[in-house]
Amino acid sequence: MRQAVFLYTPELWSRGHGPQHPLKPERLKRTFDLLSEYGAFQAGNVSLIEPRLATEDELALFHTREYIQAVKTLSAGGSRDGAWRFGFGPGDNPIFEGMFETETLKAGGALQAAQLLLDGSCQVAFNFGGGLHHAGAGVASGFCVFNDPAVAIHWLVQQGQRVAYVDIDVHHGDGVQAAFYHSDQVLTISLHQDPRTLFPGTGYAHEIGEGAGRGYSVNVPLPPGTNDEIYLQAFRAVVPPMLERFGADVVVTQLGTDTHYLDPLASLTLTTHGHLALYEELERLSPRWLALGGGGYAIDVVPRSWTLAFGVMAGQRWPGELPASYRANFGGEFLHDQKRPELNADLRGRISEATEAVVAEVRRLHEIG
Repeated sequence: MRQAVFLYTPELWSRGHGPQHPLKPERLKRTFDLLSEYGAFQAGNVSLIEPRLATEDELALFHTREYIQAVKTLSAGGSRDGAWRFGFGPGDNPIFEGMFETETLKAGGALQAAQLLLDGSCQVAFNFGGGLHHAGAGVASGFCVFNDPAVAIHWLVQQGQRVAYVDIDVHHGDGVQAAFYHSDQVLTISLHQDPRTLFPGTGYAHEIGEGAGRGYSVNVPLPPGTNDEIYLQAFRAVVPPMLERFGADVVVTQLGTDTHYLDPLASLTLTTHGHLALYEELERLSPRWLALGGGGYAIDVVPRSWTLAFGVMAGQRWPGELPASYRANFGGEFLHDQKRPELNADLRGRISEATEAVVAEVRRLHEIG
């Protein structure tokens, strides 16, 4: 059984983008509460560790100094003149008080998790507040201020590690792909909804890397409506052979739950059953596993899915009924979905055919036999 670390502090949900924003810090609190009530952190192979703040030098492994200073100034209530140049403003990336500290904590958690994996303290670490994969080197994007996956992966590469990044968020992991698009030390794989239909509009199969990185960026764009079965077929056709060929020392995963059929911001139709199967696949494929959170905007889905994820990481299984105190506080009845979206035969056939074509193209581009 693996030694598992869960990085947690209430500071992760003490502030956020605002009450009307889709990225609600409450989803982190609910996840921690649900795992606590199941007794997850009482197991002998589990450690609960408080994340630290990333230093400015660590953030600069990926982000520009100008951007880091801008975030710090805006967070402290400084002048907002020119904030738009850094991606801030009304909408996706509002400025909020304490933003620098909160977002630096998420990056620090990813770095701390990476360090614990390398020093042998654990074999899997879950920085569930992280996974902010859209931020660029000098710009906030898609609810993401600091790109904790890119920062942590840069640090791991500095330590001589070969790193594979697997992103199952419904949105393309564009910021992480861009960070390593010219590198052969990092393999990035993203499965996501067709970029013609969803933000950020990138992640086509032909985006395979450039220069030394050619062939090391893998994208599997999936049609709206893709369900558990079709998604898992695509995953199994691409991800295991790419990971086995690459031979990663550490696998970093972004576990956004917004592929779920109840998610309000996207159009895939996975269930918690599909999520669990993906987590089990990733566990099997990861010699050392740095797991990060990510998207997920159905507030009742995120805690259930990430509880299932940590169960896989720590080798634990949970009762099917949600704990009574959790139900009293947040509602719901069962850990797993009791319903699934139904696809009529014609639609399912068209989605399956489109996905098979995408997978064939990805396998051709990356010479998967």
